This record gives sequence, C-alpha cells and structure tokens, in this order.
Amino acid sequence: MSYLTESLKIEILMMIGYGDRARTQCEVVRLFRETHPDLPPLNQGTISKIEAQYREMGHVRKVPSKRQAVVDDDTKLNLLLALEENPITPARQLARDSNLNHKTVLKILKYEKKRPYNKPLKSYLKMIQIDDII
Repeated sequence: MSYLTESLKIEILMMIGYGDRARTQCEVVRLFRETHPDLPPLNQGTISKIEAQYREMGHVRKVPSKRQAVVDDDTKLNLLLALEENPITPARQLARDSNLNHKTVLKILKYEKKRPYNKPLKSYLKMIQIDDII
C-alpha cells in the first residue's frame, strides 16, 4: 500500500462509489487492474483499509506518525543519580523505578555515555585478591 499515492487512493474511492451504485471490493480490484496494469495488483484488504480510513478520518492523506515522547530533565537527572548511587543497578530496574520504558532508559544512558550494570574498577579490584594475581 506504500506505493499508492493520494490520487490513486482517491481514484479507488471513486471506483468504490457510494449509495446504490457502490461496487464490491472484488469489482474494484478487477477494475483497478484493468485501469493500471503497470502497478502491482491490489488485494481486498488494501481497499478495505483505504475505505475504513476515509470513513474514519474523512481523507486518505498519509497520517503522520506519533512524535517521540520527550522525557523531561528532572526524570533524566533522577535516572542518572540513581545510577550514580548504585552503578550495578540493571537498566530494567532503573526503568521500573523511574516509570519509563526500558528502551527509553537505554537511549538516555547511551546519550549520556553511561552504562548500566558495569561494576566500577575499584569494586572490581577489591574483589580480586592480590594473592591470585601473584
């Protein structure tokens, strides 16, 4: 359906018709194939979606996708502070604590160049016994 322009969608709506002169979806598919043999064939699902969009919105223009939700600075700061307090906290736990999506937390941490659940070097060195190294 991505290859259909707005004018083609309007043409499909005109092929469908209205009232007593409405055609079935099978007739519209056949008529569209005869009118536009160079385009890929339509199926009834595509016609049904175009018709439903027109009945719901009153137009067949492409609907812009939802904008990405913006996380405010306070939430980002709280998230980063929680990570500084306990650096071995998993990202999923940070997401649950801050009421954010897991992927949103990962994007914020990537932007801030932080990594969750990495033990700091000091605590790692404390865990390793010097005798094992020698």
